Amino acid sequence: MPSHLDLDAYLHRIGYSGPRTPTIETLQAVHALHPAAIAFENLNPLLGWPVALDVESLQAKLVSAGRGGWCFEHNTLFGHALEALGFSVTSLAARVLWGAAPGSPIGPRSHMALLVDLDGVRYIADVGFGGNVLTTPLRLEPNIVQPTPHEAHRLMPLKNVTPLENGYVLEACINGEWEPFYRFTIEPQFPSDYEVSSWFLCNHPSSFFRHTLLAARTTPEARYTLRNGALAIHRRDGTEKRNIGDGVQLRTCLEKDFGLRLPASSELDDALERVSLLVQ
Repeated sequence: MPSHLDLDAYLHRIGYSGPRTPTIETLQAVHALHPAAIAFENLNPLLGWPVALDVESLQAKLVSAGRGGWCFEHNTLFGHALEALGFSVTSLAARVLWGAAPGSPIGPRSHMALLVDLDGVRYIADVGFGGNVLTTPLRLEPNIVQPTPHEAHRLMPLKNVTPLENGYVLEACINGEWEPFYRFTIEPQFPSDYEVSSWFLCNHPSSFFRHTLLAARTTPEARYTLRNGALAIHRRDGTEKRNIGDGVQLRTCLEKDFGLRLPASSELDDALERVSLLVQ
């Protein structure tokens, strides 16, 4: 993963000022800070604007411009940062299970995650899974419950599938129940693999990213999630929900609650007004 990343600018963006050594403490710290500082959001696909995955474009958008992005953007940027810090990183692909009805056909590899090898111990890192994003790396060890600053997680062996796709299912304990998030293998992926998936999700008429505004940000105290004009703030003592009144208030919400710097754009303002009326 050759990189022209400005590491100083990235670390300043996420608020990290600790040691720049490839240790588990560094990995845990930057993994927690990234989703708190850089929100998940799909404004570009919603507006028909292109999504570029080269490191220069990601640096310009997510670091310099104060925007967010979706999984391919987040984890590509994060992977470059980890490599610049001296970590060994492998890019992975996953099939999303979250929200799928039982018995649904197996979906495509539409999500990106990372495998970090640290002194022979392997970890799953993922700063791009929206409102359910990991906030600490997980050891690549099945059948054990791993605490995180938020929900407990576990990796379960992927069984009863073809021999070509033996792997793992990432699950989280939500309201006392284990829920599957995605399934993945540790087969290395290439930038071209993500370019294909990203283009499909940006352009295919069936992609909900083209029609639904999504945003998410996770802090140590709460998870903020937005779907069109409906905001939810999930805290340990309960969930606060409210509907956003109009496009102006939605822009304010994205800037205040999700920390985004949004460009001045009548096209964006029109889209925000439209989706603000769509509530759950």
